[in-house]
Amino acid sequence: MTAPLAELGGKVAFITGGSSGIGLGIAHACRAAGMKVAFTYRREDHRDAALAALGGGDDVLALALDVTDRDAFSRAADAAERAFGDVHLLVCNAGVGIRAGAAEASFQDWDWGLGVNLGGVINAVATFLPRLRARGAGAHIVATSSSAGLVAGGKIGVYVTSKFAVVGLMESLRDELEGSGIGVSVFCPGFIRSNLLESEKMRPAALANDIAKPSTLPPSPEEEATMRKFMAVAMDPAEAGRHVLDGVRRNDLYILTHPEFEPAVRERMEALLASFPATRAPAARAATARRFMTDLYARERAHREQTRE
Repeated sequence: MTAPLAELGGKVAFITGGSSGIGLGIAHACRAAGMKVAFTYRREDHRDAALAALGGGDDVLALALDVTDRDAFSRAADAAERAFGDVHLLVCNAGVGIRAGAAEASFQDWDWGLGVNLGGVINAVATFLPRLRARGAGAHIVATSSSAGLVAGGKIGVYVTSKFAVVGLMESLRDELEGSGIGVSVFCPGFIRSNLLESEKMRPAALANDIAKPSTLPPSPEEEATMRKFMAVAMDPAEAGRHVLDGVRRNDLYILTHPEFEPAVRERMEALLASFPATRAPAARAATARRFMTDLYARERAHREQTRE
């Protein structure tokens, strides 16, 4: 399995949500690899802190962007290309940590959570993929999902739904772009120090709930204490960024960082397998099904068995 972007020095990265948290960690890793970086931001204080942390200069560009705005996305892509030329690495990272459960979510919760976490990735891909294809081989697309995109839990069903969808999107892209010279990865980390819990501050007024719900209110003192415990042992964003670039260099489909989630993922896979009927499918039906199956998963398993550290 070839790696379209094994060499990163001198290349250009475009990172959504790159002004803090995971996105900034990826931006740090890109700069350390000798890349030029265009990153998007929503908050000016985050932008200023990110520019200072990345050292500023002519090789770093900050772009204001709401990833749900498709026209603005196109303008941001144009601005990055004017500044640096062709983009080689697209990182679809912007996301919101919506805390609403699927059982309690309002239409506003669904529209906001899916609009950013899934719609923002779709908008990035739809904006940049034609440009990457037109330029030819030597590009890579990464989307940030989550361990919550692999296993459900935590009573945050809107977030889980959005992140599961991102995994499916990137698996589909990987299969469809095979042999095109464009690599595809999905990043599914566990706990990483970030500003995800501040997401409600950025919820648009048009998507606010008519009646405030616990999920949209500031965390309680008990919730804050729990999150402080999580964050005390959470991965540093810079380390997460290095994991992402290692995965890009190898052209891994799945970039996983937290082995503590392996038992839950295994249990989910085993539950799926245990749920198939014990009877054999009729031969004609099985033959038809095989026409729609892909060897994507077998190829990725073989690839990772060869490269796993």
